[in-house]
Amino acid sequence: MGGEKKMYVVVIGCGRLGSHIAAKLSGKGHSVVAVDAEHSAFDSLSSEFSGFKHEADAIEFASLKRAKIDRADLVIATTDDDNINLMVAQVASKIFNVPRVVARIEDPAKEEIYSSLGIETICPASLAGNAFLKSLNAI
Repeated sequence: MGGEKKMYVVVIGCGRLGSHIAAKLSGKGHSVVAVDAEHSAFDSLSSEFSGFKHEADAIEFASLKRAKIDRADLVIATTDDDNINLMVAQVASKIFNVPRVVARIEDPAKEEIYSSLGIETICPASLAGNAFLKSLNAI
């Protein structure tokens, strides 16, 4: 990691995206807790993941506390439900004072709303759409 500060990261949602992020961050030496309500979701984690798995519903306040979200340097909400990601992001930011919170959103129309609430977002549909448009301009 070459001088980078090791972070305590909580990844909410352990599907394809969440498990990929959790494994990569864990592989770089960060302390990572992956949270998902479905035990089978953790099957997506690669052998690179050496963090903790917390089977819990992220919309339950007690579940977030058990994941020690109050100690997190970074929370990444990657479920496939925009409303859950928004709720987790707001709770992490406003209640637990997590320094950096990023939420995945599926609906590009919600990006501006989330931004107005001070939530940093990544929208796969917007990223893919922009990549397609950029490639078409290269023709």
